[in-house]
Amino acid sequence: MTQITLLGTRLAEPGTEFVYQGESPACDGCPYRDQCLNLDVGRRYHVTSIRDGASTLDCAVHDEGVTAIEVEPAPIQANVTSQSAYAGSKVELEGTCPHEECPSHGLCEPAGADFETPYRIDSVIGDPPHEYCMLDRDLTKVELAPPESE
Repeated sequence: MTQITLLGTRLAEPGTEFVYQGESPACDGCPYRDQCLNLDVGRRYHVTSIRDGASTLDCAVHDEGVTAIEVEPAPIQANVTSQSAYAGSKVELEGTCPHEECPSHGLCEPAGADFETPYRIDSVIGDPPHEYCMLDRDLTKVELAPPESE
């Protein structure tokens, strides 16, 4: 579902993905709060377009102001247990991993995803980027559908 929100002009490009972090203390008293703070905290979004005729508005958080954009919840690439890696199946992420140097770390702990949330697998991508899992997990890289809106 497409939503309209405000985003910093430096980030406001179709194709940009971001994880909405919620309100900043600098947002206090802003006249655009209702238009800007309308996404789900912790959710990954994909910018689909910049609104036609959108102007740049002053913002205490974004140095070059904000502009109106359209976003949709974005799918999430992640590593899941291989035994559950089937398109259409529901899975949860395996859990935290202390090995931040691993090339799969960002897929085992993907930004915009929760460990307790079940996700539907949209597609199976294949082998993860690591050669060996230091936690001895058998993992497959998949694309998870965005979670339902809260």
